[in-house]
Amino acid sequence: MALTGIEIYKFLPKTNCKECGFPTCLAFAMKLAAKAVELSLCPYVSEESKQALEAAARPPIRLVSIGAGERRIEVGNEVVMFRHEKTFYHPPGFVLRVKDTDPADAVARLVDEVAGYSVERVGLELRLDGFAVENESKDGGSFFKCVELVSSKIDLPLILMSEDPSIMGQVLEKVASAKPLIYAATKENWDKMAELALKQRCPLAVYEPAGLGELAAVVEQVTGAGVEDVVLDPGARDFSESLSTLTQLRRLALKKSFRLLGYPIITFPGEAATSMEEEALLAGQHVAKYAGIIVLDHFSPSMCYPLLTLRLNIYTDPQKPIQMAPGIYEIGSPKKDSPLCVTTNFSLTYFSIAGELESSGFPSWLLVCDTEGLSVLTSWAAGKFDAEKIAKTVKEFNIAERISHRSVILPGKVAVLRGELEEELPDWKIMVGPPEAMDVGGFLKQHWVG
Repeated sequence: MALTGIEIYKFLPKTNCKECGFPTCLAFAMKLAAKAVELSLCPYVSEESKQALEAAARPPIRLVSIGAGERRIEVGNEVVMFRHEKTFYHPPGFVLRVKDTDPADAVARLVDEVAGYSVERVGLELRLDGFAVENESKDGGSFFKCVELVSSKIDLPLILMSEDPSIMGQVLEKVASAKPLIYAATKENWDKMAELALKQRCPLAVYEPAGLGELAAVVEQVTGAGVEDVVLDPGARDFSESLSTLTQLRRLALKKSFRLLGYPIITFPGEAATSMEEEALLAGQHVAKYAGIIVLDHFSPSMCYPLLTLRLNIYTDPQKPIQMAPGIYEIGSPKKDSPLCVTTNFSLTYFSIAGELESSGFPSWLLVCDTEGLSVLTSWAAGKFDAEKIAKTVKEFNIAERISHRSVILPGKVAVLRGELEEELPDWKIMVGPPEAMDVGGFLKQHWVG
């Protein structure tokens, strides 16, 4: 049975040294009870306490890293079934599969295209996370050449896919330092694959489609051999089966503390799809329920952008909206007589109005108030975006020194603030803009004279 924070606290050194990253031992104990951290963060816990806290020391789903650089994929360590209960922590990695039977020039072009693909949304750069190389030819030389080609062009995490331990071993001798994911251990080859994972210190995927009991049996053999970093492939591929199986795995890990299945999951939506569109839909389901690594078989910006956006939205902490830093932002190359607009620091609000200002042909100043990441109407209703806050922000960032006029444009949805803001800024002209960001260009053409 899981221990409470107070019960865990009794086993800790109670020094409040802060070396674990938390202000007190009690705070650390509460995080342990929530299975949000590992006991290894405490440098002073005794061996006796480690044994007593074994059940509470490890999160229900182990955190596994794939890759060795800054772009490594970290998945697992989740503690809730549903995002609204708390949050999801580690977004699934999107990985594109190439095969060693594909022409080398086609592989090279695809790798370059994927590596160069990125889009910006709410100030964040969205892109794919790595590549999976499959030994479809069953030939060691072809597999090695394909892995070498891919790894020579990118510094991204790799998944090596071969059922032959001897071929896998030859390739790992060259790329083990990159800490690729070995795919996969099965009930036929688990011993040799586990030996490779231990020797090269790489994570190991376990594949068993016969059922969760059989999957757990292979995991037990692999972990019994000493492998700690495991990724699960239960073999579920279509919409219904993958939803059911992945949900069962999550429940067994979180609700039943079934350690043998408490690992991240890898999925292959392309194997059940009949088109790229169907693959995208199934991949979207895997983002929400409950994949750790999603291996795609097709690449298209029109397919990837919605998936990356979905992942961003689901793995944003619902209690901590994505925010911009308060301040004054230059949209285009504004001059002293350029318009001054004001908005909140909710990122989506900022980028909506910033994008419309940029395309309007009016270089502008955009004043961003600290509303704790809330949108215009929400922050106004919560009392975090009012005349006093706007006036304070105007003065705090000395905007009067940057512009030659004294006009500020309010969002149209909070036109009610106009009178109060005129009292707070008596020397300023308060203008009320359009309710929707998309109309700001037309508003400026009609009303702005500088």
